[in-house]
Amino acid sequence: MAENRASVYGEGVPCWVDAQLSDVEAGKRFYGELFGWTFSEPGEAYGSAVWARLDDEPVATLARKADGRMPSVWTVYFATPDAVALGRRIVAGGGRLITGPVALGDLGVHALATDPDGAVFGLWQPGSHEGFGRWHEPGTFVWAQLYTRDTAVANTFYGDLFHEALFGADAEPDFGRADVSEVFPAEMPPHFLAHFGVGDLDDALGAVQRLGGRVQVPRFEASYGQVAVVTDNQGASFAVLQR
Repeated sequence: MAENRASVYGEGVPCWVDAQLSDVEAGKRFYGELFGWTFSEPGEAYGSAVWARLDDEPVATLARKADGRMPSVWTVYFATPDAVALGRRIVAGGGRLITGPVALGDLGVHALATDPDGAVFGLWQPGSHEGFGRWHEPGTFVWAQLYTRDTAVANTFYGDLFHEALFGADAEPDFGRADVSEVFPAEMPPHFLAHFGVGDLDDALGAVQRLGGRVQVPRFEASYGQVAVVTDNQGASFAVLQR
């Protein structure tokens, strides 16, 4: 999969996802059975987190929440060659930095930010860890959808930040924008929803429920495929996508 690595991770390209969970071991059991992932230790810089792998290629991180009062969530990270400079542009554009940028040993530099509507996303400046080893296939990240209350503001904000990734001549965006009320109740906070590919959506939904998760939004038709929104056995939301 070497051809899919850093060469395509221009600024603004989704390059990593992580889950913040109360129980990493329970997460390993859930996602290992659902997606066929195996797990390994990424090193001391990542603390107690584990890398999820598909066919020995890294596809995600599962980490224990630092504060048990925080929600269990999946976060989408966007690539950048300079997390500090991008952080300044985020603030100038009406967003804010939550944490970082912070170096994780030689793996890279990460930060968390919000857009003007409050949706949380991550930044990843690669070091030895460039990002996904596999993606765009069953059992891996395939899409991120931003659900927002103001798509015009979101288009301006992300267009200014990631213009080349979204609108460049070779751009094939891996994320879209939609009004939150298109899928969720109007009171749902703005957020990014990570989508993972599956070969058969009905089989995947059955497995989610059998493993202790639940179906949050049943199957619906999106421009990028057949989608359902689910939660894992700890309440972290994500989507499964059949193309």
